[in-house]
Amino acid sequence: MKIFKSIVLVMLLVFIVAQFFGPETNEGTIASFEPFLKETNPPKKVANILKETCFDCHSDVTRYPWYDKITPVNYWLADHIEEGKKEFNVSAWDSYSTKKKDHKFEELIEMVEKREMPLESYTYTHSEANLTDEQIAAVADWGKKVRIKYSLEPKPQ
Repeated sequence: MKIFKSIVLVMLLVFIVAQFFGPETNEGTIASFEPFLKETNPPKKVANILKETCFDCHSDVTRYPWYDKITPVNYWLADHIEEGKKEFNVSAWDSYSTKKKDHKFEELIEMVEKREMPLESYTYTHSEANLTDEQIAAVADWGKKVRIKYSLEPKPQ
């Protein structure tokens, strides 16, 4: 029993010390996704959906929940954000080629229509991110219009 108490005490001490360390936060400025919004021109309804359900993980601006202050949860969240930004980062939109932008929209439409995005782990704690059929249709319709725009742009020679 003494060994068990020692192990629990050491684990508790490690947990407490770990709270003083954490990953870098994703706290850019809202201005970082303005070029994306300006170029893709989503209707107000869709822009609100994007801000509520996408931008936390797919931009340089994250609204962190209270539990982000707890290690190891903060590392788990940081990993999700890093992975999300690798796949699609609206804050880096200006650096994408037209071909890449079109492809990202193709993926966006597919992932939303298949209800693969937003992730279930995100909607579990952000109930407002559970998209209705109407919201999914609005995002998909907007995405298809944006794809048409990119298909009409001249291709580099």
